[in-house]
Amino acid sequence: MPTLPVPFVTIGLLLASNIFMTFAWYGHLKFKTAPLLIVIFASWGIAFFEYLLQVPANRIGHGHFSAAELKTIQEVITLAVFAAFSVLYLKEPLQWNHLLGFAFIGLGAFFIFHRWS
Repeated sequence: MPTLPVPFVTIGLLLASNIFMTFAWYGHLKFKTAPLLIVIFASWGIAFFEYLLQVPANRIGHGHFSAAELKTIQEVITLAVFAAFSVLYLKEPLQWNHLLGFAFIGLGAFFIFHRWS
């Protein structure tokens, strides 16, 4: 059976984990009348599944990627997932300054991954 490339598995797991974590951290914002304690426990429950994906992603990816590269991948994915979540789930528009800030973070990712001679 062929195995999938490490970057594909790592990024796929990080993407899935970030979807769970975005719902854990921000999904409750649509339920402002829910008691805070219930929201906290629901978020912890969702975050458990995030960890089931995040930890293997980092374990599998480390060695192919450095820890700094793994963190950078995770942050770029987090921003992409959050941007989609914000627009599609929370119905909050992204402003030009949000996009510019995200672009600067993307520029930072370029510096992390660029191989300097």
